[in-house]
Amino acid sequence: MIKTYKSLTAIVMATVLLMASFMVSPLKTYAQLDNLSAESAILVDATTGEVLYAKNADEALPPASMTKMMTEYLVLEAIEEGEISWDTRTEISEYAYSISANNSFSGVGLRLDHEYTVEQLYEAMAINSDNATSIALAELIAGSEGEFVKLMNQKAEEMGLPDAKFVNSTGLDNKDLNGKHPEGTKADDTNLLSARSTAMLAYHLVNDFDQALEISSIPKKEFEDQEMVNWNWMLPGMDSQNFEQFTYEGMDGLKTGFTDLAGYSFAGTAKQDDTRLISVVMRTDSIEERFNQTAKLLDYGFNDFSRETLYEAGHQIEGESTIPVYRGKQDTVQIESAEAIEKMVRNGDQENYSVSYEFDEEMLNEEGELKAPVEKGTEVGRMVLTYSGDHDYGNIDTQDQESISVPLVTSDDVEQSNWFVRLFLTIGDFFVGLFDSIKGLFS
Repeated sequence: MIKTYKSLTAIVMATVLLMASFMVSPLKTYAQLDNLSAESAILVDATTGEVLYAKNADEALPPASMTKMMTEYLVLEAIEEGEISWDTRTEISEYAYSISANNSFSGVGLRLDHEYTVEQLYEAMAINSDNATSIALAELIAGSEGEFVKLMNQKAEEMGLPDAKFVNSTGLDNKDLNGKHPEGTKADDTNLLSARSTAMLAYHLVNDFDQALEISSIPKKEFEDQEMVNWNWMLPGMDSQNFEQFTYEGMDGLKTGFTDLAGYSFAGTAKQDDTRLISVVMRTDSIEERFNQTAKLLDYGFNDFSRETLYEAGHQIEGESTIPVYRGKQDTVQIESAEAIEKMVRNGDQENYSVSYEFDEEMLNEEGELKAPVEKGTEVGRMVLTYSGDHDYGNIDTQDQESISVPLVTSDDVEQSNWFVRLFLTIGDFFVGLFDSIKGLFS
């Protein structure tokens, strides 16, 4: 009796452990994301722009100092185009000085009648979130902050940022500028970005300019006679016990933000192995929460997704991978995908992907045939990826929501049939056409 009881207990325990093994990883991760406390959030693959997770991602909210990512972009673009250089020197205006002298705004404390390099100003903006240096750079590039704001909105339109509205270069609310808001904006205006548009801006920044991450990843930096400390507490190497709890492997950017209206926000990016992710959280309740919620998002991306080759180059759909050839030495030609299809795939979701062919009708005659001669590698259409699962958030670019596809090409050469065969076929086609015409007269 005792032996039977022990056996039954062992079976029950084994069953419980087996069930737990299926539940622990995915359900724990999904539960954490269900409880994400940010009002708005998004997680994006920085290579392809695929959205891995989204929560109220199209709600336009004040981004606070995440606004500075657009200022950074335009500065880096001006450097790339030769309009300015890292060594360009400039003095700051009375307006920029008044912002720097205001203790309620973050800053390094700039001096009048003193020249600063673009490199100094940019580092103070990107590392210390300095507002006055942002204004100084805006004035250097466009002549005034008002003109710079026009450039910001033009670039937002070029990037296709949905719901983006820029009213200054810093992310401060115009109402806090004591009537000195940029010309062309209103006294009660505020910058607006959705989590999606913030992530798109970050996507362009990290992919277009290597220098952006080189500087945003610096934990501490000297600025003249003082030390600037990065507001991104998740950076490795922050060298403080207060920040160790937030350190995240591979974190190297990008921009924090806070105002009373915006709450605590953060656009982060981290790279592990060959995968870089971009995350955005908006309107969290505290400095700590914006980093904790970011860690949840990034953990989900790195732990529950992997970059996989779903279909190799040369893939053929069984039973569908030939096309008839008109007047060729062979009646058909094999077709295959010219490239592999790679994608960030959620664990266990592989079975929800399939592919189909879409042919270029201009390449085929009315009978659906390719006309000989046919060269190997001739593109005849696309092989299109289809997803049938429940976790498709699309692409970060709302204007680029087409299915993932790769070129569909011929696998071999097909020569024309010889002249005698072609002549015979031409005569045959003539009589078939003549017969059809005569038949039509009596129908």
